[in-house]
Amino acid sequence: MKIEVWSDFVCPFCYIGKRRLEEALEQTGFASQAQVEFKSFELDPNTPKQSDKTMYEVLAEKYGSTVEAAKTMTAGVVEQAKTVGLDYNFEKMKPANTLDAHRLVKWASAQGKAKEANELLLHAYFIEGKAIGNNDVLLDLMESLDLSREEAEKVLNSKEYLADVRIDIAKAGQIGVRGVPFFVINDKYAISGAQPTETFVGALQKVVEEEEGHQA
Repeated sequence: MKIEVWSDFVCPFCYIGKRRLEEALEQTGFASQAQVEFKSFELDPNTPKQSDKTMYEVLAEKYGSTVEAAKTMTAGVVEQAKTVGLDYNFEKMKPANTLDAHRLVKWASAQGKAKEANELLLHAYFIEGKAIGNNDVLLDLMESLDLSREEAEKVLNSKEYLADVRIDIAKAGQIGVRGVPFFVINDKYAISGAQPTETFVGALQKVVEEEEGHQA
């Protein structure tokens, strides 16, 4: 079973959706059969690499509201995250451009660390409030996966894996992805957004039933 997941490291629902997919795979017993492949997506390519603004200030500007309104809006997201065991920290979060993070995760994937790198970046941003647009932060994270800091720095200082990221984003456009997370199971079934775990369970079971039906 192949599952492609388009997501971004600064997308709060992407981490929640990832957890719900993992829960569904465990519940259905398909975890060992599933090949989950994360695809790059940029929520906002124009975000600066680093910013001194708080996440509340950025959201207030984006939606033309107040900082207080932004805090109220994120409170609901924090509650949703808690349902899957994630403690989001919007107080510490900083806006970040994720292009280099996506490139480095492609590189880490080539070293066999795709799963670990994706989880690490999401955790670093949403739980630890790390500035994942910062090169030193990214290099520290890669090094914590026992990957070569020197090699990772070479990637950052080049255009390596940029084409891979662009291909993912272009494919997202071709299949009509308007927002993330976006899940495609066996090139046939699409799930948009951080749907309830039951939705993922139902989709996984349907795919397996159809595959078995074809084999019969």
